[in-house]
Amino acid sequence: MSSEPSNPTGWTTEVGKAQTEAMLNLQKELMDECDRASRAWLDRVKSEMDLWSRLATKLSSTHSVPEALEAYQKCVVERMQMTAEDGRRLFDDCQKITQKITRSMSSGKPTGST
Repeated sequence: MSSEPSNPTGWTTEVGKAQTEAMLNLQKELMDECDRASRAWLDRVKSEMDLWSRLATKLSSTHSVPEALEAYQKCVVERMQMTAEDGRRLFDDCQKITQKITRSMSSGKPTGST
């Protein structure tokens, strides 16, 4: 009877170590990417606050309804541009994360069991 524990998957210890290392690397890459994305979204929230603060300042100094409407219209246009940028950023962030996972999955698979 062998003193080695049974290995139902047939993977060697080296393969297991390589897979563990690959998963740890993927986890670190994903955490780094999420951290970068989080900082970018935090900056975006700050810019949103600045936008509405600027509008409030402009509206408080307007002297007519047309002047107030113009200030509000400019704010809405800027907000729409920010929304379009949000969509692009979200798409890019998701694409980067998906690519990292896909690369990891394709390079981290065992080639066979022994």
